[in-house]
Amino acid sequence: MALNNSYDARLVQQETAVGAGVQVLLLALIGPAIGMGPAGWLTGLAFAVATWAVLSRALHRSRLRSFGAANRVTLGRAVLVGGVTALVADSFQDSPPVSLLVGLTAVALILDGVDGKVARRTGTSTPLGARFDMEVDAFLILVLSVYVSMAMGPWVLLIGTMRYVFVAAARLWPWLTAPLPPSTARKTVAALQGVLLLLAGADLLPHVVNVGVVALALGLLVWSFGRDVRWLWRTSRVRAAAAATAEVRELVAG
Repeated sequence: MALNNSYDARLVQQETAVGAGVQVLLLALIGPAIGMGPAGWLTGLAFAVATWAVLSRALHRSRLRSFGAANRVTLGRAVLVGGVTALVADSFQDSPPVSLLVGLTAVALILDGVDGKVARRTGTSTPLGARFDMEVDAFLILVLSVYVSMAMGPWVLLIGTMRYVFVAAARLWPWLTAPLPPSTARKTVAALQGVLLLLAGADLLPHVVNVGVVALALGLLVWSFGRDVRWLWRTSRVRAAAAATAEVRELVAG
């Protein structure tokens, strides 16, 4: 049994290495075709290495015996996000084809609705898979916000950084780490971020309309985070009050 577990672990780790290899292959295909500069190449390769390292460590700690079809879909999305990241980094020095950036992003967004369905249908939903999916989504939004901010200003970065600010704030206020109830509104707002940023980044609409689209995305995100923070704060107050009441009862009973 120990040999089987070790063999399965190696297979799982090999899949992350394959993902990094596919990332490098994607860069090798699009890099020469568009004349990608050093910033794009280095950023894309750094993304591939970082994804492989972080995911390998997470898989080792979770001890999954099978990577699973849903995680393969998410890994494919991560490869596409790596390509988008390289293009955005390259855009600081040159102007990569907008159609290529839009195409890679659109496929990544479409696949966002696939990995979850695959996990549920195959009964392979795991906390690691959910976290992997969420991190890929968050990083794509961050990269898109960087790209759009070059035309609209740094305020757009609020969209991409809000989730990371929330995570950092949770280290100071642990009550923010409490689990949230399922919410269709939250999922819808999260999904709209990528779509609206992609629409603005495609530059198909007048500039003033694009600004309105991004402002709408930011407004929805502020509302969603604000609602969740309010719920978490109220819940923490209720729990604190209940704990204080229980402590008083114990003292009285004692």
